Amino acid sequence: LFAPTPIASPRSRPSPGTILPLSFDNFRSPAALARFLLTAAILLALDLATKHYAFAHLLEGMRVSPSGRIEVYSRQPDPQVIPGIIHLHLTVNQGAVFGSFQGFRWMFVAVSIGAIVFLGYLFAGHRERIVQLLLGMLLAGVLGNLYDRLAFGYVRDMIFALPRWPDLFPYIFNVADMLLVCGVAALIVHSLLHPARARKPAADVPVPAPRQKTEPHP
Repeated sequence: LFAPTPIASPRSRPSPGTILPLSFDNFRSPAALARFLLTAAILLALDLATKHYAFAHLLEGMRVSPSGRIEVYSRQPDPQVIPGIIHLHLTVNQGAVFGSFQGFRWMFVAVSIGAIVFLGYLFAGHRERIVQLLLGMLLAGVLGNLYDRLAFGYVRDMIFALPRWPDLFPYIFNVADMLLVCGVAALIVHSLLHPARARKPAADVPVPAPRQKTEPHP
């Protein structure tokens, strides 16, 4: 979906979305690494901090049901961040984003590791600053939920949006989920605004004319 972006030369700077051969110059660029890794580190810290704070202050108990499902007892009434819009209610997710595919822990660990490798590949091929920031956002989301799966065997969730309309949006999520969803959506919008295309030869580079076939003299 997001083809590698070219490495700009001093003579010709490619426009956004141009396809050029993959380069690893970004891994040698302090500025590019800062945009990618520092963004990921800050947002990862935010995700883990909110999870720790919520479960340290709102958790009243946990139990494992006979079916193996973990049940969480969250403090009542739910704290209201924005009354009727965003409340805090603890739960744990043994599946993927928004509770899908429950019980496939190690499959999602493997998928997360593959996603980290893929994000590194995308970072290596993109010189656009906004893309590097968005890839850092996605990396933070992947690492945040991967940490939970490795450390606890489940993902900690606490953000309950639109509690007044539980049938409209019945999911409870976390900061990492928000980073993943918003990051992917932003990259899709960026790809639509800057569609990938093959690079054309620079105007100042002469293109040799094809040789004409000559007939032999009699």
